[in-house]
Amino acid sequence: MKVLVVEDERKIGCYIQKGLEEQGFAVHVVADGNDALVYATTEPYDAMVLDVMLPGRDGLSVLKIIREKRMPLPVLLLTARSALNERVEGLNMGADDYLPKPFHMEELVARVHSIVRRRSPERASIMQVADLKLNLLTREVSRGGKEISLSPREFSLLEYLMRSPGRVLTRTQIHEHVWNYHFDPETNVIGVYVGRIRQKVDEGFDVNLIETVRGIGYRVRKLS
Repeated sequence: MKVLVVEDERKIGCYIQKGLEEQGFAVHVVADGNDALVYATTEPYDAMVLDVMLPGRDGLSVLKIIREKRMPLPVLLLTARSALNERVEGLNMGADDYLPKPFHMEELVARVHSIVRRRSPERASIMQVADLKLNLLTREVSRGGKEISLSPREFSLLEYLMRSPGRVLTRTQIHEHVWNYHFDPETNVIGVYVGRIRQKVDEGFDVNLIETVRGIGYRVRKLS
């Protein structure tokens, strides 16, 4: 999933980015409320982690405008532990959840998953294409009952491909949804990762599910 993190304290922003990326998220961090509003309204994100106290424009103001635009973007507010009024106001404005500071990364990750599932019921916890299964909650992958071990980035890439069986996804689309904005699209990293996944998912099976569409991109084969 692609997450916009809005946090003006650099250490906290880096902490959140590292923790989410370790779980396979693609993360974009901004430190200003005005920048947050621009990115949230012009780029596709699966969720936003939004601090309340921000320079430029405060988090509640950002949230208010997003909801006035009727954007379904799931929002997790970060608030000071003692700021009950901020939490209540944020929930009344349309925040999906809040997390008081300081927090544990494990809880933040769980809450991000939770708000995305609530806003997007179609994101079932179990994804399946043919005999290939992927569990979003336990992060377990198997094919034909055989367990497959994937790195966090491999898991995110396979998840993205499995969301649209039969659809060809370009390198640019994969770059934007699976890697962060510092990734160089001119490198062959995506091809390398697809090759690794293909080895783990297709090796030993009669039917190959991971396909390369030359000159366009990659897809998970949709079997009738």
